[in-house]
Parts: sequence; structure tokens; C-alpha cells
Amino acid sequence: MANVFDVLKERGFIAQCTDEEGVRELLGKERVTFYIGFDPTADSLHVGHFLGLMAMSHMQRAGHRPVCLVGGGTGTVGDPSGRTDMRKMLTDEDIEHNCNCFKEQIARFIDFSDDKALMVNNGEWLRKLNYIDLLREVGAHFTVNRMLAAEAYRSRWEKGLTFLEFNYMIMQAYDFMELVHRCGCKLQMGGDDQWSNIIAGVELIRRKEAKSAYGLTFTLLTKSDGQKMGKTAGGALWLDAEKTPPYDFYQYWRNIDDADVEKCLALLTFLPMDEVRRLGALKDAAINEAKKVLAYEVTKLVHGEEAAKEARAGAEAMFGGGTAAADIPTFTLSAEEMGTKLVDFLAKHDVFASKSEGRRLIAQGGVTLNDAKVKDADYCLQEQDFSDGTALVKKGKKKHYRLRKD
Repeated sequence: MANVFDVLKERGFIAQCTDEEGVRELLGKERVTFYIGFDPTADSLHVGHFLGLMAMSHMQRAGHRPVCLVGGGTGTVGDPSGRTDMRKMLTDEDIEHNCNCFKEQIARFIDFSDDKALMVNNGEWLRKLNYIDLLREVGAHFTVNRMLAAEAYRSRWEKGLTFLEFNYMIMQAYDFMELVHRCGCKLQMGGDDQWSNIIAGVELIRRKEAKSAYGLTFTLLTKSDGQKMGKTAGGALWLDAEKTPPYDFYQYWRNIDDADVEKCLALLTFLPMDEVRRLGALKDAAINEAKKVLAYEVTKLVHGEEAAKEARAGAEAMFGGGTAAADIPTFTLSAEEMGTKLVDFLAKHDVFASKSEGRRLIAQGGVTLNDAKVKDADYCLQEQDFSDGTALVKKGKKKHYRLRKD
């Protein structure tokens, strides 16, 4: 069996590693216990988390043991990484509810039978810590100037960084050390925005425990233009079918840019890399077949095979040119109109009696674009909204309209 480090590297997961040769050697010679943390900032995981779950699944398939850590403790503070402002403070009840939702979702991707994986909550130890003991035992191993050099803190310096958030790095480092004690954890993995926090844990273990520990980050899920992937007209792309229905989820991947297809196939499916490269090399109209494969495979992993088949059939009926599609009123969007407000365009074509009616329906949740609920009455039509030059609008539950790009 190939070393899983090589598998992750070939598929494009690995961004940074504290000791590439050391991690590769470790993963090749023993069953390694590793962990990834998930802070309960919402009641569902989103597509950014899915990348981490895929990396974790590759590791488990290679025989290693995942520790899935939900942040019942760190969630009380909130990670400042990638933030321009302080996160919303959550109540203990919200945190507990979100952690339970995460546990249920994670179990769909990771096998927890027969000690193949562990699920832990850092609230078990972080909420019991004595503050003075933490300062003396752990705080002494951190220097303020080193912490302020971390991107998560440096980028917040001008706008203000609360002392509450300043403690987050120490809490995450403590998690790693605690998992060393509890289950022999040797490796922490996470998104590349977690690099500074992961290094802090590796160094704390080396200084306080005199043990080797390793860190590895995987690439963030971004589009070819550098923007974060997973944002829609209706908000984030959630893994919960109630928040993002399987059809909406399928359509998101069906509509991604040509340049992102091969990367997403490599990161978000288990298709062999030869097939990934073949599909990614398709050009012009043929690339749409690769997008259909991507949409189906990702939806199948997240929502199950039956839901994926239903989503695919629904998309074919709506966009495939059959009888159902032929009956839908169609409006053509000129090149000059690209970027116009959706509500303005639809009012122009009498979908709404007036712009104010359109805004009212959007506020009531009665308008969807490609089956993603439109939340912003000022939303402007974009190139990415059109699959094969086509977008679908629903007014209420029964009225469908097709927008065709000129």
C-alpha cells in the first residue's frame, strides 16, 4: 500500500509540514494516532470542514487512527484565525447543541467501531483548568512577541485583538499536549490557517514533555482566483441537508469554474488520480461531463447515493433540454446585463409586478437562484451563477424561470 503521505501530496492536500521526511517516515512504519479539531461555531459543518474530513478519511483508510476533537472548550473563546473581527459569543447551550450536531455529521465519514477512531470534546479538560496553574505550567513556554508574529494575531493588531482571543493559541496547544497523554497522539492536522496554532502545540510538547510531535496543514478550499469556495447566493454551503438541500449542493459543484474541476476532483472525491487527471484535462463543452461526475461523487459522499441520484435526475430534467425544461419561461441576459441586480432583471421581465414586490419576496425567503435561497435583495447576477450558460430561478414553490446567458 502506498504511504498515505504520498497519497495526500499527490492529491494536493498538503500545504505545510513541520518535518516532511519525519512525518512520511512515521506514517510508513506505524499506526499513527492523529487529530483534527472542529470548533462548533454553527449547528452544521460546511464544505471547508469537508476537506478536513476527506484528509482524515484517507488517513483512516491507510490504517491510522483519527481523533475527532469538537471544541466544547475552545468554542467558548473563538479562533481569531482568518477573522477581521471577534466571533459572536456563543452560550453554553449553543455550544453543546452544535457539538452534538458535529458528532452526528462526522460519524457519517469516519468509522468509530473497534477503536478505529475516537471522538473527544476539549470541554472535558479545558473547562476544568485552574487559570493560575495554566499560566505557570503552560504560559511560561509562550513568548508574547512570538505569538504576535502569528498571522492570526498580526492581521488583527490594528483593528484590535481581545485578550480573550489571545488565549486561543495556548488552548489549542494544550489540546495537543492533552491528547498526547490521553491517547498517544503524535500528529495534528488542520487547515493552513491553523499553522501558527499547530506549531505552538508541537513546540509546547517538545519543551514540556521532551517528546516529538508533528504538524501538517492542508490547503484551503479556494477557487482559481483565490477566493474561498463554498459561498452561494444563499450563504455557506452546509453539509446538513436541511440547510443546503442535496439538489442545491449538487448544483454548486455542477456550476464551478472549469479551472477548479481537477483540483476539486482530487481533493473531494476518492476517484483514482488517473481518472481525475483525465477528467480534468477535458476542454470546452466536454468539461461539463467532468463537472457532472464531480457533482455526483461529492453529493454521494455527503448525502448518500440515493440523494445524489435524485439530485442528478432533477438537474437533468431542469437543465437537460427535456420536456420539463422546454416548458419553463426563459429570459436572455445580455453581456451588458451581467452584474445587474437579480430583482431588477426579474421585474423587467414581469416575474415580479414591481421591484418592491421582488424585494419583499426575497425578504420572505420566496426566491431561489439555482435552488439556493437568495437572502440579499441587492444580489447581482454573476458568471458563476450560470451552468452551460443557464441559471434557474424559482418564485415560491411552483413557478420556475430560466435565465440564459447571451
